[in-house]
Amino acid sequence: MASENKSKILIIGGTGYIGKFIVQASARSGHPTSVLVREATAASSPAKAELLEGFKNSGVTLVYGDLYDHEGLVKAIKEVDVVISTVGHAQLADQTKIIAAIKEAGNVKRFFPSEFGNDVDRVHAVEPAKSAFATKANIRRAIEAEGIPYTYVASNFFAGYFLPTLGQAEAQGLPTDKIVILGDGNPKAIFVSEEDIGTYTIRAVDDPRTLNKILYMRPPGNIYSHNELTSLWEKKTGKKLERVYLPEEEVLKKIQESPMPLNVVLAIRHSVFVKGDQTNFEIDPSFGVEASELYPDVKHITVDEYLNRFL
Repeated sequence: MASENKSKILIIGGTGYIGKFIVQASARSGHPTSVLVREATAASSPAKAELLEGFKNSGVTLVYGDLYDHEGLVKAIKEVDVVISTVGHAQLADQTKIIAAIKEAGNVKRFFPSEFGNDVDRVHAVEPAKSAFATKANIRRAIEAEGIPYTYVASNFFAGYFLPTLGQAEAQGLPTDKIVILGDGNPKAIFVSEEDIGTYTIRAVDDPRTLNKILYMRPPGNIYSHNELTSLWEKKTGKKLERVYLPEEEVLKKIQESPMPLNVVLAIRHSVFVKGDQTNFEIDPSFGVEASELYPDVKHITVDEYLNRFL
C-alpha cells in the first residue's frame, strides 16, 4: 500500500518500553508517523536523546507537547487519523485526557489505548495487579461510552521481559541449577517478542477486521506452560533443573508481604501462571480476532528461536 493510502498515526508514550517498538514498526511500514514528546524528554538521558534521533532518522515527526495540555493535544490529534497510546503504568488513568481530546478533535478513525498485556476484561487477578487491570478496563469503558472507534491489543507477555529469567519473578538471569515455578506449572502463558507486537499492532491500524475488537496475539510456537518452558530450556542446555513449586497459598502470601513493585510483578505472574488468564478462554469472533491468523505472512519469532539468543 502506498503511504498516501496509509493512516497518519500519532503515538503517545513512544519513548517508553513497548512504545519505541510501535514507533519503529509504524515508520517501517510507511505510515506517516508522529510521536508526542515532552520538551524535557530528550534532555532526560543520553539514551532518550539517541532514541529520538533514531526516530527522526527513520522519518518520524516529533510533536512537542504532553497529555496535560488539552489544546496542544487536540491540535496534534487533528493532524492524524489514528492515535496509539503506549503510556506507562503511572499515566494509565490519565488516558481520559486523550479520550477528551479525541472527542473534541472529532476526526480520529481509531484509538488504541495503552494495553499490551492480558485482556483486562478476562482476568482473575489479585491486588495490586487487580487495580492496574481495572484502570485499563475503565479506560475501555470510557472509550466505548464516547463512541470512539477502537482496537484493544492483548499482546500477552513481552518475550524480552519474561524469557531472560525463564519467567521467574525474582531471578536476575536464566536458571543454572533450580527454577521457581508458581502453582503446578501447567497453565499456559503466551510470550511475544516486542518487535512482533509492534508489527502486529501496526498491521491492525487500517484493517476493518480489527475495528472495535480485541486483537489477541497467540502466535503458534509462543504458547508454553512454565513446565514446558523449563523442559525446552533443559533440552537446549542439556542440563536438568531442580523445580521448586510454590503452592498458590504461598504465592498469595508472598504477594501480600512483598514491597512495591515486586508485589505487582508477582500478582501478574499469579494471574497468568496460576490462573491461566492468557489462555483459559476462547477468542469469540463477537469480541476478538487473533493476529497470526489475520497476518499469516508475518514471520514471528517463536519462543524456541528467542531462547537460542541466550545459548
